[in-house]
Amino acid sequence: MPRAWIRERRRDYYYRRAKRESYRSRAAYKLLQAVEKYRFMRPGDVVVDLGAAPGGWTQAARNIVGERGFVLAVDIAPIQPLDLPGVHAITLDVREAQAAERIRGLLPGPADVVVSDVSPNVSGAWELDHARQIDLARASLRIAASVLRPRGSLFVKAFQGDMLDGLLREVRGSFRLVRVVKPRASRARSAEVYILGMDLKKVEV
Repeated sequence: MPRAWIRERRRDYYYRRAKRESYRSRAAYKLLQAVEKYRFMRPGDVVVDLGAAPGGWTQAARNIVGERGFVLAVDIAPIQPLDLPGVHAITLDVREAQAAERIRGLLPGPADVVVSDVSPNVSGAWELDHARQIDLARASLRIAASVLRPRGSLFVKAFQGDMLDGLLREVRGSFRLVRVVKPRASRARSAEVYILGMDLKKVEV
């Protein structure tokens, strides 16, 4: 890794805070800040965490839902065990045709919240990376529509670009309240934003 990149990470406030508070990634604070502001996740909730590796969002979600809640961590890459009660991890590509069915089979009941920080392997070709990210966000939306309870919530990453408006229209088709969120912990120069859909109004897309 380039030394300049390593030095920048060490200076980063949220990177240092994550190390201090034993979160696996600085990204945990993006989820924590969004939940603090919009209150879409509560103690006792059933949560599906898509694109969970290395586990920072899973840790944050578990801290919010507590011992009465349940968090299913899903990623295409294996996730190092977290050894937390009420947390289960599986290796799964969210684009698989049977992804939602497999996820439903592992939940104690309909999910209250689906969160998705899924990202493509960035190629550096912006149009391609943007299209891949939107495709993953749509896959997350399909899973959410299948596994969420009525009035459940989705919090999903997207990249800014010309395909974002189309994704927003699709989210608005499934949720009554939709917001575009840029948490403080998200780097200002990053093109990432998060779409928050609250109050699911239909179960299938």
